[in-house]
Amino acid sequence: MKRYIVFNKPFDVLSQFTPENGAKALNEFKIPSEVYAAGRLDKDSEGLLLLTNDGVLIERLLNPKNEKPKTYWALVERLPSEEELERLRQGIKIEDYNTLPCQIKVLDPQPEVPPRDPPVRLRKTVQDYWVEITLTEGKNRQVRKMTAAIGHPTLRLIRKKIANLELGELLPGEWKEISREDILF
Repeated sequence: MKRYIVFNKPFDVLSQFTPENGAKALNEFKIPSEVYAAGRLDKDSEGLLLLTNDGVLIERLLNPKNEKPKTYWALVERLPSEEELERLRQGIKIEDYNTLPCQIKVLDPQPEVPPRDPPVRLRKTVQDYWVEITLTEGKNRQVRKMTAAIGHPTLRLIRKKIANLELGELLPGEWKEISREDILF
């Protein structure tokens, strides 16, 4: 039987069931063990993680040739200028590759998000802003590298959507089972 689970992965949790180097893993959240993560979120990233045992669906969602969008909220240092955002929209060179064009905007109004444990460091002299970025690729730590390349390091990163599947109101550490029909594309 195919199963589909939406999980709000907290900060400092691995996207796997086996703990490593003292880090928490999915086994601590009573998620059924017959599913596995459809893609990864770094230990220091948060948000939407789809877990399933449907390999065909995972291929459709994650294969870059299918161009399924992934939407993130990134808390960045200082307000990026329109010119800096446009550089990201057009694609930017990070390390040894050029990113594909993306969508990015400063969220206005700034969203309320659940607190993180531990909290993001705050500096009195630097204001932080949430931006929303939508990519059709997903290279290792790509959003963090992109915002750093324009001089606005990412302090916190939350995946909000994969294709039409949304995180919704799940709090960090919560999960719910959904049907395949809930994953529209």
